[in-house]
Amino acid sequence: MAWFRRKPEDTEGTPKKVVIAEGLWIKCDSCKEIVYRAEVERAGRVCPKCRYPFRISSRERIGLLVDSGSFEEHQAALSSTDPLGFKDTKRYRDRLRAAKQKTSTEEAVVTGLARIGGYPAVLCVFEFGFLGGSMGSVVGEKLARGIELAIDKHLPVIIVAASGGARMQEGILSLMQMAKTSAALERLGRAKLPYLSVLTDPTTGGVTASFAMLGDVILAEPRALIGFAGPRVIAETIRQPLPEGFQRSEFLLDHGQLDMIVERRELKDTLRRLLAFFADQPTPPA
Repeated sequence: MAWFRRKPEDTEGTPKKVVIAEGLWIKCDSCKEIVYRAEVERAGRVCPKCRYPFRISSRERIGLLVDSGSFEEHQAALSSTDPLGFKDTKRYRDRLRAAKQKTSTEEAVVTGLARIGGYPAVLCVFEFGFLGGSMGSVVGEKLARGIELAIDKHLPVIIVAASGGARMQEGILSLMQMAKTSAALERLGRAKLPYLSVLTDPTTGGVTASFAMLGDVILAEPRALIGFAGPRVIAETIRQPLPEGFQRSEFLLDHGQLDMIVERRELKDTLRRLLAFFADQPTPPA
C-alpha cells in the first residue's frame, strides 16, 4: 500500500516547455538575432540575417582561403618568452601557456607557403584567440621571416590581420616590431613583389599603424573595426560625437583608406584574381 499518491496535474492550457538542444543556435554580435548554427557554418561563419562575418580562427581562415592541402607552415616552433619578467594580475608566462592551450598554436600568427587558385604565395594569418592577436617580438619575427621567404622565392605576400595591437607585456620590444615589419615590406617592394593586406575585425593599434596599412592592395571584410585608438578613446579625447559607422570598414572605404570590401565567401576568388593580375597571367577558371 502506497503512503503517498501524486495528484494528477491539469495540463490543459499549460504551455509545453520547449527544449532547445545546446549548441544548435548562436547569437549574432551585430544584429543580435538568434540564428541556426548550421546556417552560419554553411555560409563560412557569416550571419545569414545581416551578413556579419563572425570571428574565426587562423586555421579556419586558412581552410577557407587556400587550395586544399597546399598550405605548408613555416616557423611553427617559434614562441615567445618573458623577456621583461612581466606580471599584472597574472604572470605573462602563464598567459602564454593558457593561450597556447586555448588555440593550439604557438603564437598569434601562422605563416607559411600556400596556393590560392593555383597561384603560390606566402600567407600570414593572425590568430585573434591568442592574446587578442597582439604583436610581440615573435609575431614580428615570423612576419619578417615570411617576407624574407617571399623575397627569396620571388612570391607575393598576403597578410590577414586580426589584432588588438602591440603586446603590452613586452613593452618597447613589441613596439619595435612596427619598424621591423615595415622595413621588411620596404625590401619586398624594392624586389618588385606585391603585398596584399586583408583587414578583419578587429585590426587596431600598432598593427594598423604599421604593416596592415602598407599593402599594395588593401582589402577588408564588411563591418570590420579598423583604427589606431578605439572609438571610445577618441570620443573622450576630442569631446565630440563620432560619425555613424566611424572606424568601420565601410567608413574607411568612403574616405579612401581601403581599396575594396569583400564578403568572406568571395575573398578567395578576389585574392586569386589579384594574384593573377600581378603575375600578368590570364585568370584561371574558379
